[in-house]
Amino acid sequence: MLIGLAFTAQAQDISKNALGLRLGDNDGFGGEVSYQRGLSKNNRLELDLGFRNSNDVDAFKLTGVYQWVWNIDGGFNWYAGVGGGLGSWSYDYRANGNQYKDNGTFVFVAGDLGIEYNFNEVPIQLSLDIRPELYFNSDNYREDNFGPDLALGIRYKF
Repeated sequence: MLIGLAFTAQAQDISKNALGLRLGDNDGFGGEVSYQRGLSKNNRLELDLGFRNSNDVDAFKLTGVYQWVWNIDGGFNWYAGVGGGLGSWSYDYRANGNQYKDNGTFVFVAGDLGIEYNFNEVPIQLSLDIRPELYFNSDNYREDNFGPDLALGIRYKF
């Protein structure tokens, strides 16, 4: 389907750079610093760095996604992409006088599907997307090795 759409897509000028936040809640990664780099008229690379700091678990996650962008109408675009990433986590929990510690790393592959709006008056982009992630080598970090990552993004275009 993506290959067919790539040949029938309307040309869409996307911003050369966009920097902002991607706010969601996959595994407690409440926010990610998000950077998009335009590669052509309808392709771009998105890099996201997420941190998690809670009472028991500290973690970071770096994600890279290659995206295809298609114009819907006016400032509205939809996009799809594929990518992956890696991360690290540390667990420290105290209960009943006992201390439980563990840590590890993980890698994952991801898909991406979303919609965005680019304002004409100001260089701001709003987006809503879902990024299903399949984890490998997650040890005790995930029970099911799958995480649907739904997020709202706001970025400054330059």
